[in-house]
Amino acid sequence: MTAPIETTAAATDAQPEAVLAGVDKGQIEGRSLGQIAWTRFKRDKVAVAGGVIVVLLILMAILARPLQSMLGLDPNAFNQDLIDPNTSLPKGDMGGMSGAHPLGVDPKFGRDIATRVLEGSWVSLVVAFGATILSNVIGAILGVIAGYYGGRVDSIISRLMDTFLAFPLLLFAISISATLQGGAFGLNGLPLHLAVLIFVIGFFNWPYLGRIVRGQAMALREREFVDASRGMGAKAPYILFRELMPNLVGPIIVYSTLLIPTNILFEASLSFLGVGIQPPQASWGGMLREAVTYYQVDPQFMIVPGLAIFLTVLAFNLLGDGLRDALDPRSR
Repeated sequence: MTAPIETTAAATDAQPEAVLAGVDKGQIEGRSLGQIAWTRFKRDKVAVAGGVIVVLLILMAILARPLQSMLGLDPNAFNQDLIDPNTSLPKGDMGGMSGAHPLGVDPKFGRDIATRVLEGSWVSLVVAFGATILSNVIGAILGVIAGYYGGRVDSIISRLMDTFLAFPLLLFAISISATLQGGAFGLNGLPLHLAVLIFVIGFFNWPYLGRIVRGQAMALREREFVDASRGMGAKAPYILFRELMPNLVGPIIVYSTLLIPTNILFEASLSFLGVGIQPPQASWGGMLREAVTYYQVDPQFMIVPGLAIFLTVLAFNLLGDGLRDALDPRSR
């Protein structure tokens, strides 16, 4: 009666070795945190779709000027022959849509809407990315310093964050943009408008990321790897930028994808109010401002740039939600 039991026990004990003996080394591979996050992200089809749209928008913005030069397109070219002199509206149906003008022309000067939307794409993305980078640099540095040192340093930086959060950003942006329309700091025209928008939006938005980084840094400073660095004699700058900051890349990336659409809307709002990008330079907010007069008789002039803003903001938000779930599944 004992022999079968001993045989079964021996077979059971030998099972792990037998299994491992039949597995090739190439079939057992460890995965990094990045690979695991990428696997999670690929499972979210909605986030992948948002990422594809974001990539296409970035490519469209980068290739906007080369495509215009290659195809001989001019976003500011007047086509008065396409405007009916009796109605002051584009000739034909659907806002003057044709093979040469697939999205129609604007009823004011007959300019091609598709070309102006293409031109406005790089303006919005340059302002959004520039402002996001500026706010992330300031917020990440001050946030990690406040979270690591604590005490008086944390109190000073936290009160500074509260001051910036209480600042009336929209009113300040309108006033400073209107004041610097002529020229300043050796800049004028479009470079000045872009620089002012990037500075105003980025410099006053850093506390949002700063608070996130501060909270994460306060939790990370008590971890074992930080204590080990201190025990090995590492200085504070090394711990801040070589130990803590790499562990904060995930939250920073996620917040950036959610901040970019906010900055796009802010730039479009300022251009719509007339204190952002100035004509004749095309911008999505500026196109909406020009379309206000004609939206009842030519709604397409407002729908096209409005859809461009809507799809861009939606794509970045979907991408941001997918990255958040992939990098931190516990937040779901």
